[in-house]
Amino acid sequence: MPALTFNANNVAPSTGFDAIPAGKYQAVISQSSIKATRNGAGSYLELTFDIIDGEYKGRKLWSRLNIENPSQKAVAVAQSELSAICHAVGVLELFQSEQLHDLPMTITVRCVKNPDTDEMSNEIKGYAAPQTATPVRKAQAAPPPVASNNTAPWKR
Repeated sequence: MPALTFNANNVAPSTGFDAIPAGKYQAVISQSSIKATRNGAGSYLELTFDIIDGEYKGRKLWSRLNIENPSQKAVAVAQSELSAICHAVGVLELFQSEQLHDLPMTITVRCVKNPDTDEMSNEIKGYAAPQTATPVRKAQAAPPPVASNNTAPWKR
């Protein structure tokens, strides 16, 4: 039997994670790996997204892109999503998935109910360039009207 030196009094218990609300979030890809599909007939690129600001900063979400699959439709969907990610972060020629790491983007998240368990989970359904706060410009006062040469001198 393996020996452990762990005292649960020193660590707060995990409370689990509920799905975050649907919406747009600023995120980065923090990890990526290629894994075999369950049936062994293909592979997928698993991407780990970290939310980088707001109330849910630090939360993780995952996306799995079928890069090899007997279904060409599944591969086409994955390629389209990967293209959206690449465009969102400005990496248009991708050679290693690590090129996508730590580059901010806006992800669109939706909530999905698992029909077997009735639990809510999240899906990433969109990728876009990061949203940046645009500075608010103060309205400038209109310049005083300029008298034209056709105006009588006493009206200038």
